[in-house]
Amino acid sequence: MKGASEAVMIRTVEAIVEEHGVVRLLAPIQLHGPCRAILAVDDGVAGSGANDLARLSEASLAQDWNRPEEDAAWSHLQPWR
Repeated sequence: MKGASEAVMIRTVEAIVEEHGVVRLLAPIQLHGPCRAILAVDDGVAGSGANDLARLSEASLAQDWNRPEEDAAWSHLQPWR
């Protein structure tokens, strides 16, 4: 179990959930052992929800993106700041 001071990295991976609940990852991932996962199911047609996947990922990714360190790292691309 991770301590309170350790960062937890959440990755988003795309998968297909087959008719009988079998989850098939669309690309291999490297893990350091067993881990927990959260599955968000899009009831649309498999492969047609790229925009939905991006929308579902946004909140998770925003935790990393919306930090002062990220703003500083990318500030050279934002001339209005």
